[in-house]
Amino acid sequence: MNVYDFDGTIFYSDCSIKFGFWCMNRHPKLYFTYFPKVIIAFIKHKMGKLPNYEVQRKLFSYLTMIDDYEEQIEKYWDKYENRISAWYLAQKKPDDLIISASPDCIIGPIAKRLGVNYMATEYDREYGVFLNNLMYAKEKAKYMIDHGFPVIDNFYSDSLADTPLALCAEKAHFVTNKATTVSDWPDLDAETTAKVKEKIDTGWSVHLKE
Repeated sequence: MNVYDFDGTIFYSDCSIKFGFWCMNRHPKLYFTYFPKVIIAFIKHKMGKLPNYEVQRKLFSYLTMIDDYEEQIEKYWDKYENRISAWYLAQKKPDDLIISASPDCIIGPIAKRLGVNYMATEYDREYGVFLNNLMYAKEKAKYMIDHGFPVIDNFYSDSLADTPLALCAEKAHFVTNKATTVSDWPDLDAETTAKVKEKIDTGWSVHLKE
């Protein structure tokens, strides 16, 4: 079985943020009722006053503010499905697993179009809360182990924060250059390992320079 991160790996850019701007452009009131709160949340997080899960909750909160969600998510993927990386489509298999920190209500529709399995952060759009931990970094590896998934033949990601899951795979691959270039997972020296641990602990992705 091959396992793939989504944002920045088989899809260029961050689908949650991109869909957020999509919704704001179609519901301009969100620029006033949603966007300022997210900026404030990021500032507070930077100052150490707000934990990462609260920032993510604010970031995803636009999903609770649109009453035509089902229509918008399908239109969104109608337009952006073509951003799925060509290298991935060339090797896609029915038993592939996409595992992503993005909300399941965004990842689910594109995984269904691709005909593959997925696991993403469970988010309740009615109440604006996480139903489980963010499917991020070590949580991905924990999920795979706890649910007794078969051996991971190949794992692909654009973020070193996914090192815990990369270590669970027979072979890990690092994706760069706007989700177009695949290479071997980098060997981590002590300094880089320390940076990876810091990013995992704070909850933000860490990328090698492309």
